[in-house]
Amino acid sequence: MSKINLTIQRKAILDVIQQSHDHPTAADIMERLREEGRSFAYGTIYNSLRYLTDAGMIRELKLGETASRYDARTDEHQHIVCKSCGRVEEVLTELPSDWLKRVGEETKFKVLHADVVLEGMCEACASQ
Repeated sequence: MSKINLTIQRKAILDVIQQSHDHPTAADIMERLREEGRSFAYGTIYNSLRYLTDAGMIRELKLGETASRYDARTDEHQHIVCKSCGRVEEVLTELPSDWLKRVGEETKFKVLHADVVLEGMCEACASQ
């Protein structure tokens, strides 16, 4: 792996993601930086997010929404999205290895990675 080039902008963006527990979008990150008195161009934010993702420092989540979300947690885990309010939570329960094996047998693919997004209603929305 090549040396990581963590510019001031990339470090600031990484810090925002690491301090967030809601898997922020690029727009969320820009707003949080603005609240800290920092102002970066959209291009800088998007380029930094791509760099940090490619470097393996964050994960880009495509959760069926229009905007990607970002996660500082890079270990293997899944996500669940509330279909009502859009809240995203991490799912740490491991995927069954027999399921991945069966998927490979069915499709004749060698499964290298699984990224499963579950959908449902969070406790708050379900109780309304």
